Parts: sequence; structure tokens; C-alpha cells
Amino acid sequence: MRILITNDDGINAPGLKVLETIARSLTDEENIFIIAPTSERSGVAHCVSYNEPMRLDKISKNRYSISGYPADCVIAGIHHVMKKDPPSLVLSGVNRGNNSAENVLYSGTIGAALEGALQGITSIALSQYLGPESEKMSNPFNPAIHNGLSVIHKILDNDKHTEGGYRVFYNVNFPPTEIIKGVAVVPQGLRPNTSFGVSPFKTHSGKEFLFIKGGNQHIKVSQNSDVAANLSGYISLTPMRADLTAIDRMADFEENQ
Repeated sequence: MRILITNDDGINAPGLKVLETIARSLTDEENIFIIAPTSERSGVAHCVSYNEPMRLDKISKNRYSISGYPADCVIAGIHHVMKKDPPSLVLSGVNRGNNSAENVLYSGTIGAALEGALQGITSIALSQYLGPESEKMSNPFNPAIHNGLSVIHKILDNDKHTEGGYRVFYNVNFPPTEIIKGVAVVPQGLRPNTSFGVSPFKTHSGKEFLFIKGGNQHIKVSQNSDVAANLSGYISLTPMRADLTAIDRMADFEENQ
């Protein structure tokens, strides 16, 4: 098995080291390639460097940094760094912070896995939900460290792909607790009233700056979803596709033609 590892927190992120350790239990070290952004690229979603070139730096054997985005890392890995023997698995993460519910749409971690799927490769995004209990852990990534390998095996044992259409990729979120109740296969959820907003700041000279701020990540939700599972102590596993079509609404427009 050839594995390409990336993230959106940057080449020096602790979560990347966690994922690299997990990958060593899946295959030989010589088959693991790390290609990650030079600096943090959180919140860039599926952005690619379409209008400008990227700088690729080799740090050590099978380890590279790229000046672009997480999706760029996947493209560069498949079509350049690992071109002669492409990966059979893309692992993205482990992200510091959850990518449940609406966060999916902003996440560079998800963007990398989505790109892997578009390239026809089994791809998994892994993220670590943080909360008050995380601060008490010896390592806030402990839930991912102790459960990541088994979840990846579960996915690989059940991964199926038929020809045609968008390939499925997988979104995994580890809960902010070390007391894990199990793995819940659940749909993407939605936290109420948690859309992004801004915090304005004005300097002494009158220049105004706007800082993007997110909503409360620990709002309890009632629906069967990733965020509900995570806040209840479950690892969430959500199969996803790039297709954003609202199938349930198509008939409304067809009837009026």
C-alpha cells in the first residue's frame, strides 16, 4: 500500500505526526509520503493554486512542503512526487479541531480528501474535536492516537467503488473525550446559529480590520449527525461525495417547466 499524507495545519503540525505514526502500522515506511503546506492553510476548503505556481521543497526522504493548499498537495503527490508509483490511499489530518457539520464546507482537511477522491483514490479526512476535556489529556490527540488505526481499517474493509459518478471519500471526527463509546456512521449535521461572522478592530490611526470568527462548536443538537455523535462520545464516520446537487428540490422545478 502506498500512502500520501497531507493536512491543512502545515508541515510542522502535531496532528500530521500523529497520522504519520498511524500510517506506519498500515504499510512500510518507504511507502509513506508526506506532502503538506509550508504554513497553516485552515479554512481554504478545496482551493487550488490555479493562477500561480507552487514552490515544492524536499525536506527529507519522502517528506515535502508546498507553498500552496491541501488540495494542491494531493495533486502534486499524485502527478509529480509519486507519479511513477501513485498512492492507493490519501490520508488528510489529523486536523486540530473538528470538521463536523458546517465545518466540512470550509475545511482544507476535507478539501484534500475530496481531491483524492476526484483523482480516483480512496481518501480519508481525520479530525480531532477539542473541548474542555482535551486540556486535561496528556495529548489532545489521544482519541485519534488510540483509535485512528482501527477506524481506518474499518473504512478500508468496507470501501467500495463502482465505475462512473463521484467517488466516495470519508470524513472521520474523533470526540473530545478519551472515553470512546464506539464508531457511529452518521450523516453530516448542522449546528444552529453557528455561521461565521466578524470581529472588527480599529487601530489608533483609524484603519479598520476584520477578524473572521466561528460559532460555538459545542451546541447540543438533536439530529442524528456527526456533531451529535462527537459530543456524545462517539467517533463519527461519514461517507461523502463531491456532488452538491439538492436532489430533493429538482422535482419542484421540473413540475413548473
